[in-house]
Amino acid sequence: MSSSSGPHQITFDDFRARAATRLLTKPPANAFDPGIVPLMGDHRLAEMLAPEDGALHRPAAVLIPIIDRSEGATILLTKRAAHLKDHAGQVAFPGGKMDQNESDPVETAIREAEEEIGLGSPYIEPLGYLEPYLSSTGFRIVPVVASINPSHHLSLDPNEVETTFEVPLTILMNPAHHETHSREWRGALRHYYAMPYSGHYIWGVTAGIIRNLYEKVYGE
Repeated sequence: MSSSSGPHQITFDDFRARAATRLLTKPPANAFDPGIVPLMGDHRLAEMLAPEDGALHRPAAVLIPIIDRSEGATILLTKRAAHLKDHAGQVAFPGGKMDQNESDPVETAIREAEEEIGLGSPYIEPLGYLEPYLSSTGFRIVPVVASINPSHHLSLDPNEVETTFEVPLTILMNPAHHETHSREWRGALRHYYAMPYSGHYIWGVTAGIIRNLYEKVYGE
């Protein structure tokens, strides 16, 4: 766990102003080029997790929903349904693989948010992008950071999402809450970021992307 101190109470205006100068304004160039291994990903803390064949990396996108609350900005997260074959019960961002007819990750992120949690596009304002994140399952994920109108309403698809919850940005943008955990995986010790919060265990890809958001927007 880092001993660094993070920012104090983060308002939405604080975040938006900083994000405007630090986030990518366009989808990252060569994000889905199989010949280039993204710097960010599960392999950052566990080299054995990088897929050997770059051609297997499938394009994907997630939405990082930032909500303007009077008590401070929050990030909206989902908990995947317990019956799912992959990543059951895990904390995630709305998102998934890109359809062939989608050319911009923001299209995918917004479509998936509407399908999974009923978050309509009129409530979503994209603010920018993060660099691609390579998951251990071979997805090249482009995170789309977006402002969510607090008057939004949700309608969860029970086939995909069990529940949603919000975490104060002040918590997640403080590296003191970025723990490094480990477990055995295929005979080797795998290390990964974890951010336990109020009974929820945020880890793996989701925690890795949150860590990247912190470094991009609040890192020196």
